[in-house]
Amino acid sequence: MPAQTHRDLSRTVKAYDVRGVVPDDLDETVATALGEAFAQLVAADGAKRVVIAYDMRESSIPLSDAFAAGVRSRGLDVLDAGLGSTDMLYFASGHLDAPGAMFTASHNPARYNGIKLCRAGAAPIGQDTGLAEIRASTELLLAEPPHGRPQTGTTSKVDLLDAYARHLLNLVPLDGCRPLKVVVDAGNGMGGHTVPAVFAGLPIDVIPMYFELDGNFPNHEANPLDPANLVDLRARVTAEGADAGLAFDGDADRCFVVDERGEPVSPSAIAALVAVRELAKHPGGTIIHNLITSRAVPDIVKEHGGEPVRTRVGHSFIKAEMARTGAVFGGEHSAHYYFRDFWRADTGMLAALHVLSALGEQDRPLSALTEKFCRYVGSGEINSTVDDQAACTAAVARAYEGRPGAVEDRLDGLTVTLPDGCWFNLRPSNTEPLLRLNVEAGDADRMEALRDDVLDLIRAANEETR
Repeated sequence: MPAQTHRDLSRTVKAYDVRGVVPDDLDETVATALGEAFAQLVAADGAKRVVIAYDMRESSIPLSDAFAAGVRSRGLDVLDAGLGSTDMLYFASGHLDAPGAMFTASHNPARYNGIKLCRAGAAPIGQDTGLAEIRASTELLLAEPPHGRPQTGTTSKVDLLDAYARHLLNLVPLDGCRPLKVVVDAGNGMGGHTVPAVFAGLPIDVIPMYFELDGNFPNHEANPLDPANLVDLRARVTAEGADAGLAFDGDADRCFVVDERGEPVSPSAIAALVAVRELAKHPGGTIIHNLITSRAVPDIVKEHGGEPVRTRVGHSFIKAEMARTGAVFGGEHSAHYYFRDFWRADTGMLAALHVLSALGEQDRPLSALTEKFCRYVGSGEINSTVDDQAACTAAVARAYEGRPGAVEDRLDGLTVTLPDGCWFNLRPSNTEPLLRLNVEAGDADRMEALRDDVLDLIRAANEETR
């Protein structure tokens, strides 16, 4: 039988995970080959089994079943954890000491799906740590004649939801906190599955929003980073007179926080709050923050005796630095929070428990509790579509080179810090013709002036490159 046409997976196997439109980019044939390639990679580490979980999307079960078939064809056993959040899969990988695969497209629309992969102990797999090898092996497998390898591995079901909940609550017990009323928006994602298990029996009156698992996302996108998707939660918090609101993304590994006034709390402020609590348990510990979190984070870490370490944006960089430094905690502007006690993996649920524990240990409202962690004014991430990312970045760099006291670094894109402490970072997107701008200053007027200056430079440079 003739070989299949070569299939290019460059759009599907990305820097940190597998992601694409179903079935155009990702179908069951591709999933089976990916399962084989993944099994080959982790078998070389000595793995004998793989744990798999999946989200509520219609395509998740068929794709995970196909992936499992590929794993079994290489002689490895499959542990099917069923429905779960991404951080539950990381728990499974750490708890069982097995490599794992989570089928989810996180906050992406319904037509997408994907796979997040890790080695045993929730160790990340990215482009430089196995994903490029998986892609190359998968492309070779897809180019082979169709075949049916003998299924020498087995599949068994495992139920880990209660164990996951117990582990989190052992790390952050809430038994002694005052009663709280909390609105939770699951966005029809996996928070609707995990929140009831974690919050059961706690002194927390949970008011659920959109807990029905529905991968078509009928109420709003499961992406709390977009303010439009927080509108319902903010209104419900104030209407209910709740103490706080929590919003989870589609695979429930990120959690955004809203205070009692319905105002979003910056993920940087949450990172600083959690860092302080972790430093209380681990005095002098190292805290990781990416370069576009608020500079309040390293300031506060130092004030509490910790050692802040600045990294590039992206979970693989944070996890690598956590492993290198032995850091106790890491936080990102995007509401990803990483814990040494959780195998250095990210879990929004554990961050949420820290916030509620801190709130419940004292009598002030959440806005007063978090106020001291909100020291500067940030722009949020602003995307500009450009024809030539490098040329536009170079134009901005040239404009600031001669400004007195300006300090430039290139850890991740272009960061310029000015003498008054305000700064901006300009980073190219890896997948789209975009430049991403983040600006922070001591007050709104200064932030807006710097933001507008950089945006004007980008626009002018883009016109010149056309």
